[in-house]
Amino acid sequence: MYFQALDDKSECVGVYVNGELHFKESPANLTKTWKYSGSIGDPSVEYAWLYCHGKKLEEVCPKTLAEELKRAQKKFGAYLKSFRLAKINLNDNCFFDLVPESFLMEFCEVKNKITKHVFETYDRPPNYQFLDGVQKLLHKMRYRELNVNKVDCRSLYYSSEGRLTANDLIENRRYMDYNLFGTVTGRLTTLPNSFPILTVKKKFRKLLKPHNDWFLSLDYNAAEIRTFISLAGQEQPQEDIHNWNIKNIFDNKCNRADAKALFFSWFYNPESNLIQKDCYDRKKVLDKWFKQGYIVTPRKRKIIVDERRALSYLIQSDTSDRVLSRAVEIDRLLEKRSSFVSHIVHDEIVIDYKEKDQDYVLKIKQIFEKDNFKANVAVGKNYLDFKELNI
Repeated sequence: MYFQALDDKSECVGVYVNGELHFKESPANLTKTWKYSGSIGDPSVEYAWLYCHGKKLEEVCPKTLAEELKRAQKKFGAYLKSFRLAKINLNDNCFFDLVPESFLMEFCEVKNKITKHVFETYDRPPNYQFLDGVQKLLHKMRYRELNVNKVDCRSLYYSSEGRLTANDLIENRRYMDYNLFGTVTGRLTTLPNSFPILTVKKKFRKLLKPHNDWFLSLDYNAAEIRTFISLAGQEQPQEDIHNWNIKNIFDNKCNRADAKALFFSWFYNPESNLIQKDCYDRKKVLDKWFKQGYIVTPRKRKIIVDERRALSYLIQSDTSDRVLSRAVEIDRLLEKRSSFVSHIVHDEIVIDYKEKDQDYVLKIKQIFEKDNFKANVAVGKNYLDFKELNI
């Protein structure tokens, strides 16, 4: 049965089904809708937004519904503008309490029609289950207010630029809003009003504090190199990758810094022949994963790309999807605990960690290190200052 949620916050329960609005309790047998809502948790529900890889309603709307959608979106935009002028925070209010029921029915009906069109014309993505898990985790993050404050951040206020940036982050960027479909490789981006965790200057990370006792950070040791080794079907070294390369690739003739520089000069230049070893065989990897102008990653993401960029896209995509899949697993592990997944930055997962959950730290690390991907683990009282944790 097709339906639309009237708000996407978990505490705002309201749905549109078969021309009727339902509040407090949702009808049974809801099966298909446009996008995930925190108020409808049935795992059997499918989402058209994932079928069309994050496209907007107007991008997938059939011509016969274009005018109907345009009218509804114009009214929707007018309501949003009025809320901004009245300084009404939609994070603190249910959308359906602020607009007429007649508008809700009009907008939801056209969304239902477009949703039905998508399910009838788009194929189910091979990685649908993966995308579904990630979208639900990102939704949790979107509505969890961040602890952003200036405690112990005096140095950020020494310049006018620092003061402006810090105050903007504290006052206006209190939520983490990721874009699941922001890149072709699947690597996350953040939306305009989000805390800019992926791009903010490192020094401003100090503003971000945990709600619990610590930030627990897990990131892979040389993530992209380990992904390459995995794609090549080789065994993962259980030591620092660059130290391993010194011994096995460079015959102990350079230090770690030089080994790192030499490796990446080869790694990102498809025409370089600096390294010619079985464990780093570009041709072997591309022959397996790149065919007829596209790659299909181990997690079933299909990307059209030219041969020159194929390896880079493959590694970036598989690394990103690996981290996201681990974040989903960790989130499920912590579902009934005080600790939770705070944010994700490239190959790093950060847990807002409660000390009483210390018995879960090893379990979290074991999930993150699946397939023998060695992890670095650290703890800190803010998102800048970390100390390595040996476990």
